[in-house]
Amino acid sequence: MWRARVPEPEQIRLIRAARERFDLNPLVVHANYLINLASQDPPIRAKSIDGFRGEIERAAAIGAEYLVVHPGSCRGQSVEAGIAAVALGLRDAAAGLRTLQVTVLLENTAGSGATLGSRFEELQSIRDLARRLTSLPVGYCFDACHLLAAGFDIASAAGLRSTLRHAELILGLENVRVIHANDSKAPLGSRVDRHANIGEGHIGREAFRRILTHPKLRAKPFILETPVDEPGDDRRNLDTLKALAARTAQRPDAGKVSGGRRG
Repeated sequence: MWRARVPEPEQIRLIRAARERFDLNPLVVHANYLINLASQDPPIRAKSIDGFRGEIERAAAIGAEYLVVHPGSCRGQSVEAGIAAVALGLRDAAAGLRTLQVTVLLENTAGSGATLGSRFEELQSIRDLARRLTSLPVGYCFDACHLLAAGFDIASAAGLRSTLRHAELILGLENVRVIHANDSKAPLGSRVDRHANIGEGHIGREAFRRILTHPKLRAKPFILETPVDEPGDDRRNLDTLKALAARTAQRPDAGKVSGGRRG
């Protein structure tokens, strides 16, 4: 739905208490999937900007550090026009708001249809333009399934190295603040966004071990975005990630690996 409201004070208190109790840090909110800041259709664009403004306000109200959003679809226009539309949408949504503690994270996409964000250069262009138009902090969120579907071979050791070199060059890995952990039901370069349980897709368990323990990634928060087909699937996927991270922690070079992961 497009409708949403700021949580009540008691709900905010409970959220903050739960964060402290379970050491939930950082807190990451994902924006409504209806939002399409790349759209030039007047009604959709107006709803998207207004909806994203509400997302920023609610994220700030509960003390979230990050707000993840898909760049959207530029159907009917050029990629360059779509990039400009997203940056302008971010500017308009944040106009007059004092919520600089919330950082917007642009999520990479699988690249189906006219969606923006499957190429690092598109994400970089949106961020660069947005930084000139608004004081709203902007970074990136990586999605493992989307990377593979977009053609980044993170399933192989050589492919992961190549992907991270490219990301460092174009985006700056310090700007990638969050990683969505999900396997992919579709193969490399398929452009199909279908999430799978960890180790049950085309990325695989060994690849996730490399991703989780990579020196440039292991300190970043990983968040599950896996299917829930049966009760307990989330816990099973989280346990799989922890076990894969622990495999390296038990090796002689354990001192090079940081502690537990967020899920």
